[in-house]
Amino acid sequence: MRIYFMGICGTAMGNAALLARAAGHEVLGSDLGVYPPMSTVLAAAGIAIHVGYDPARLERLAPDLVVIGNAMSRGHPEVEWLLDTRALLFTSLPALLHESVLRHRRNIVVAGTHGKTTTTALTAFLLRENGRDPGYLIGGVPQDPPEGSRLGAPDAPFVIEGDEYDSAFFDKRSKFIHYAPHIAVLNNLEFDHADIFRDLADVQRTFSHFTRIVPRNGFVVMNGDDANLRALGPLPWTRVVRVGLGGENDLRITGFTEGAAGAAFGLEWRGESWAEVRWTLPGIYNARNAAMAACAAGLALLQAPQGAKPEAAVSAAGNATPSSVDPRGIRLDALARFRGVKRRQEARVSTAAVTVIEDFGHHPTALAETLTSLRARYPGARLAAAFEPRSNTARTRIMQAGFVSALAKADEVYLGAVNRAEKLAEDERFDAADAARQLEDRGVRARWFHTNDALLDGLVHDTLPPQGPPRVVVFFSNGSFGGIIDRYAAAVKG
Repeated sequence: MRIYFMGICGTAMGNAALLARAAGHEVLGSDLGVYPPMSTVLAAAGIAIHVGYDPARLERLAPDLVVIGNAMSRGHPEVEWLLDTRALLFTSLPALLHESVLRHRRNIVVAGTHGKTTTTALTAFLLRENGRDPGYLIGGVPQDPPEGSRLGAPDAPFVIEGDEYDSAFFDKRSKFIHYAPHIAVLNNLEFDHADIFRDLADVQRTFSHFTRIVPRNGFVVMNGDDANLRALGPLPWTRVVRVGLGGENDLRITGFTEGAAGAAFGLEWRGESWAEVRWTLPGIYNARNAAMAACAAGLALLQAPQGAKPEAAVSAAGNATPSSVDPRGIRLDALARFRGVKRRQEARVSTAAVTVIEDFGHHPTALAETLTSLRARYPGARLAAAFEPRSNTARTRIMQAGFVSALAKADEVYLGAVNRAEKLAEDERFDAADAARQLEDRGVRARWFHTNDALLDGLVHDTLPPQGPPRVVVFFSNGSFGGIIDRYAAAVKG
């Protein structure tokens, strides 16, 4: 089949395109922004990428199927041509994944407001390190495993990041509803995506729908410390395993410590020791990601040993009770070697004077947890946070108070330009000037800028040449931050 991906350079779309290519399909696509790393990976796989969107070109290419990314909406030139002519079949990315891969597999679907990408990568990594050949689709660029997507062995689990965002402009269901979970991992639950959900209860509703398609012989692996997840109820139609710090959890994280050398913590399964972990990833949030991944991978190995007939595994799993399962058959020593995912607390520059970190953070909780971890990692350093209000929620005022509280954990704050500010009314958009004033009132040196280039100039002026105590500069954005991260890193190296 000849498949055309509209918006192919997005991480999810690009990795799905690579899956389709690995399955033997002819793959091509288009995007407005053709940029690495995804463009480089796609080109290496022999996938043709067209710049921009052109209905006449799409008609000439005549693919058998068009996959429409969820960033596309009415008014898009290729979308309008498809609807006008009905000349080509089209579908959403989640629907394509279900039909071509997931309905045939025993899937581990990783969901939650935070940590999905890292937990998905961790789960796939642990299964590989324990001798399995899982399939996976990771919504980012992992360093471990070595690529963002893989079909894997047909009888091995498939691990996929389950986003609660909508599937397409014509399918407003959350993506994870398509993903046929056998093991659903619920990392956490907060209000986010205000352009899609009305309130917290609306987000909880879609998560509840997600849990209802987990079969009775499957599992929900849930963050037992999260009150918003506990509010979903007992989930009596399937088996629930809880992970967290509290004593009521099945899998407990114990003795977490963090310092300049890294982090360490223990894992206990129902009161019995499982493992002591020492690794380089920051924060208690990543320790929780590791615990969730270890639990899900261990349960998957119990249910579907590689080489076993799937129907036999289903029968055996259906006879197990929640109290009789034990995921500790999986070895966790490989966690010490796990290098994480690019753009998730990724150190871009590390010198005695200046450390530059890039992070995908775009929610107040994520910013606060990262800054707390950086305080522990770099004691005595001056901590500067640069924030781009870019996501559909972050660029509004809905979470402005939360962002101010989170950014107050830094010593210095640099607020960039609101992305696509012209699309929002002035009283709706994030007010950087007001946020800076509030931060100053809290004793934090704060500046705001009309453009990201101006932010770069201000940051370079303030931090170069290095003087005083060591400085840690962290950039928070779910986009490119106007390219200033690369430019600042180059300036520091120079």
